[in-house]
Amino acid sequence: MPYLDHAATTPLREEALAAMLPFLREAFGNPSSLHGPGRRARVAVDRARERVAAVLGAEPGEVVFTSGGTEADNAAIRGVLTGAARRQTGRPGLVTSAAEHDAVLETARALAADGHPVAVLAPDPDGRLTPSAVADAVDADTGLVSAMWVNNETGAINPVREIAEVAHAAGALVHTDAVQAPGGLALDVDALGVDLLSLSAHKVGGPKGVGALFVRAGTPFAASQTGGAQERRRRGGTENVAGVVGFAEALALADAERHEVAPRLERLRDGLRHRLAEAFGGRLVVHTPALAAPHILSVSFRPDPAPLDGEMLLAALDLEGVAASAGSACTSGALEPSHVLLALGVDRDLAAATVRFSLGRATTEADVEAAAAALTRVVARLDAVAA
Repeated sequence: MPYLDHAATTPLREEALAAMLPFLREAFGNPSSLHGPGRRARVAVDRARERVAAVLGAEPGEVVFTSGGTEADNAAIRGVLTGAARRQTGRPGLVTSAAEHDAVLETARALAADGHPVAVLAPDPDGRLTPSAVADAVDADTGLVSAMWVNNETGAINPVREIAEVAHAAGALVHTDAVQAPGGLALDVDALGVDLLSLSAHKVGGPKGVGALFVRAGTPFAASQTGGAQERRRRGGTENVAGVVGFAEALALADAERHEVAPRLERLRDGLRHRLAEAFGGRLVVHTPALAAPHILSVSFRPDPAPLDGEMLLAALDLEGVAASAGSACTSGALEPSHVLLALGVDRDLAAATVRFSLGRATTEADVEAAAAALTRVVARLDAVAA
């Protein structure tokens, strides 16, 4: 079965599982305990932190382990704009993009309801947040600009470095959701110029339920989860020892393999795009821009001869043995079209007829060929039913 939904989640790598198993069995100690089992767990967490920091080009003390990308996004935004951090900076405002993940947008809406100044900017036609738009929106109240690095639905790459320069010049901090970047882009927080960066383990062959937030040293930051001294009091709660160990292993491997895997995925993605263009011609609309991460391809179908239903497309593909999605897995089951595509100005009927294919390390040429053939059959059947 071709699995082309790696942007939603990836299979757990065998190497990550092997690294985790000792801490799911005999090495079960609490990292906060002072006895031998606790010390062994603490060493494992510290080594995992060092490995994640090394991939990011950061210091180990700048890495905060979380329960995943959503918590990391929430923690970054609330950590800078609320509590002691807000009192320190006196800047409660947020600037972000309408094409962000819901982990950012829903947090933005919650902050706005609490009285924070929030500006949600329209992306450009390629789905990117432009530095000029940020420059126009940032003011003396803006404490944080949050701009995802790679869009999880279209693959568009934001000019994060340039956004950071503009934001910093205006006195604001910068956060980027980099959940879709590992394995495709070089992770270097200094090259990006960001103050905070979010990651999620299960997008890179690690386990679900663990992630990380990079918090640059000196960044005003208030813990949004309290109850213990863990993570240097930035995130209370007993650490997920096995999870962070597996995460560090998977992230390090993804980064080491990037130069080999990313070009191969780009060729496969472009091959899939070419096959679909040949099969559907002008009916096909491609939402993935030229400057995009190598593993994501988002396409829609014009309503000719009749509109297509995205849920029917995905269900029919599933029956054909192809796993794909319409967009973010976090909004699956929603009746509304993708908020990302609507933010790009895509017509609702067109946005509702969308399929996102996302490739991974194990994706093959045969998978791509099978997916293209299956989608061709599915669209033909749905057209026949509508006729």
